[in-house]
Amino acid sequence: MDHLLDIYLAWMRVERGLATNTVQAYARDLGRYMEHLSQKGVAVAEGVARGHIQEHLGDLTKKGFSPRSRARALAAIRTFHRFLLREGLCESDPTADLDTPSTGRPLPVFLTLEEVNALLSAPVVSKPAGFRDRVMLETLYACGLRVSELVGLRVEDLELKAGFLIVRGKGGKERLVPLGESAIDWLERYLGGPRNEILRGRSSSALFPSNRGTPISRQAFWKSLRAYASAAGIDKRVSPHKLRHSFATHLLEGGADLRAVQAMLGHADVGTTEIYTHVDRSRLRELYEKHHPRS
Repeated sequence: MDHLLDIYLAWMRVERGLATNTVQAYARDLGRYMEHLSQKGVAVAEGVARGHIQEHLGDLTKKGFSPRSRARALAAIRTFHRFLLREGLCESDPTADLDTPSTGRPLPVFLTLEEVNALLSAPVVSKPAGFRDRVMLETLYACGLRVSELVGLRVEDLELKAGFLIVRGKGGKERLVPLGESAIDWLERYLGGPRNEILRGRSSSALFPSNRGTPISRQAFWKSLRAYASAAGIDKRVSPHKLRHSFATHLLEGGADLRAVQAMLGHADVGTTEIYTHVDRSRLRELYEKHHPRS
């Protein structure tokens, strides 16, 4: 069974061009599935029935996996069996009539404008590393980037005169994202001094290098972000993705077009972006109840 999984994961990486983290997530979900089938003595290419998959999902429930995690596991299993069928490695798809578990998708948590401003002001910009972190926060909020996109930026990805950033998203897809005046100003000042002070003569294409000249890691940025949120007095658990949520929510609250926000976020499906319209409506309801005399 392992060789079939290896073939499938290689196809995911090469043919579909999925990111390493995505492929690893599929590998974990399918690894648990394969282990379940092995314990039952079932061969994945010929003996799997709908009931085996339902039993596996039931086991995930007993182990405390959330509906969202179970839905993701079923999605991995479904695409795996469809691949096997298409490649002629099995004769049927046991997932054909299975319903996806309801995830009860929660609304994304975002920061208020006041919280964003406090967070952006937290780094000590008199120090090169603090200046870099301020620019990273400005860029993250200005463009609604994923943290992997942020730390992967190169100097050549900047089009400051045109006011754009070239971003490589999931699957290596490129998109143009506009930069605001504030982000452009901070980036220009950063490139003119603090970045060179961090590199100390080293050569690096990374827009946001560490002291070693390599791109700053996601883990290091997460750690700094949590410290800045604490220093800013923000009670919420702050993550890079919450700044992405804030970017989208604040744009829609300001009247931005949904399709434009979809393009800037790099969402393949506008349905993914539509969740922010629910946030916007929830916010409107909250403001109404707070301020209307008859609410």
